[in-house]
Amino acid sequence: MTTTMRPMPAPGHMGVDFEQRVDFDRLRQYRLGRAKASLEASDCGAFLLFDFYNIRYTTQTWIGGALGDKMTRYALLTRGGEPMLWDFGSAARHHRLYSPWLQPENCHAGMLGLRGAIAPTAGLMESAVRQIKGLLTEAGVVDAPVGVDIVEPAFLFEMQRQGLQVVDAQQLLLDARLIKSTDEIMLLTQAAAMVDGVYQDIVEALKPGIRENDIVALASKRLYEMGSDQVEAINAVSGERCNPHPHNFSDRLIRPGDQAFFDIIHSYNGYRTCYYRTFSVGSATASQRDAYAKAREWMDASISVIKAGVGTDEVASVWPAATEFGFANEMDAFGLQFGHGLGLGLHERPIISRLNSMREPIELQVGMVFALETYCPAADGFSAARIEEEVVVTEDGPRVLTLFPAQDLVVTNPFAVHS
Repeated sequence: MTTTMRPMPAPGHMGVDFEQRVDFDRLRQYRLGRAKASLEASDCGAFLLFDFYNIRYTTQTWIGGALGDKMTRYALLTRGGEPMLWDFGSAARHHRLYSPWLQPENCHAGMLGLRGAIAPTAGLMESAVRQIKGLLTEAGVVDAPVGVDIVEPAFLFEMQRQGLQVVDAQQLLLDARLIKSTDEIMLLTQAAAMVDGVYQDIVEALKPGIRENDIVALASKRLYEMGSDQVEAINAVSGERCNPHPHNFSDRLIRPGDQAFFDIIHSYNGYRTCYYRTFSVGSATASQRDAYAKAREWMDASISVIKAGVGTDEVASVWPAATEFGFANEMDAFGLQFGHGLGLGLHERPIISRLNSMREPIELQVGMVFALETYCPAADGFSAARIEEEVVVTEDGPRVLTLFPAQDLVVTNPFAVHS
């Protein structure tokens, strides 16, 4: 009897009593446990975190939008201690009310300068470092290195001026985030399922006269309606803009016979997608179909080698070298034949490409989740095909999360042929 593996569950947005869905308490415990274990295994006495994905991973809190990249939020995790958080003004009070997994006394209002808008001479950074140094002293780790992930130069200089030894913690946190739990994989699957539906909407809308930015608006609206917490980017690329790939969208009018590809990047409860699909509008030429078939061949070849124990160099080796598809070197072609980890961040480990993987491969492990991307320029000189699949490494091999049909080139709203 032939058996097939069940799809990865994408059960819906609601919590229910009749199915096992995402257990957010378990998710929080898993993430904080991984962060603490990483700290304990390091030479650091504490982690001081500004990267908002690392802050979410350790404190289970989030502010997106305008404050997500202002380098104002930060968290401190000391050996044997619980996470401490400094957040934007009243957000700290909100956490005390609605985030019971954080100790209320560990939720502070904080302000460092909004990426320099308040000059360091105002003294906010000096007082913040003085407070952090006091907390490190209380925890008995003030003489140990402090691991920092990303930091403004002025804050780094102030830490050094006050005698703190700063080392890189980003490598340690990325390693901690590498293996996804059952709950993380379910959230990643749900995020992909939302994009499955958006691609159906795009197929129905994609016809001559619609603009690239119209598709961006359509996709963004649908994602937020379905529960997305952040639409990070929608690449919409068509016609002569396909080759070379510009990695953005414009207001270009889509025309009959265009090849068009899209990348939908959003997050659901923090967990992200990176999900390309390519279509031809009304009709497809032989060169467009050939390019798509080649991109699909490269994709299938890379998925076929995915399993625990395989090196990322082995995955990258099945993709063509940059010179084989029109680029001078791997730096020029970076991101076209490409793999990258997915989680709270868009580009986590492992990063898979000929640029880095041949020199420093990473061994694939069960629980890794990453996107694989291929790109093939068409012989016409301006069209191109772009495909992306999200993959989970399981005990049984790769499981694909991105389910909108992509084995063959889809022609949207095909033109009627009259005899």
